Amino acid sequence: MARIALDSSLTLALGVRDRHASAAWYHDMLGFELLYHMDDAGWSEMQTRVPGVTLGLNAHAAPGADGAVPVFGVGDLAASRAALEAAGVAFDGPSEVIEGMVALARLRDPDGNQIMLAQDLSNPQGAA
Repeated sequence: MARIALDSSLTLALGVRDRHASAAWYHDMLGFELLYHMDDAGWSEMQTRVPGVTLGLNAHAAPGADGAVPVFGVGDLAASRAALEAAGVAFDGPSEVIEGMVALARLRDPDGNQIMLAQDLSNPQGAA
């Protein structure tokens, strides 16, 4: 059995039409705090009221197309992906790297629900 080591972070990614408007709504209605807008990547991230859980707003995904996508943090994306692939898990294409920010891999559970693994690349010296 391939069991990878997840860290204590969880990001729920949602496809939205307008990240800035959605961020304002989540702030005003639910009290989430904006962490940042990364306009070049079409991504905004907010801190929820739950420690370790953030909400990602993705302008590149069709709103409501696949529902929320949980994004689980890992320390080493390549090693985690290799372990899961060795156990027969198929991934939805190659891993994606946004330099200086994150490395991502998309996969699906046995019921077809999309999940992602993410390695934080923003602080290589502080990575575990």
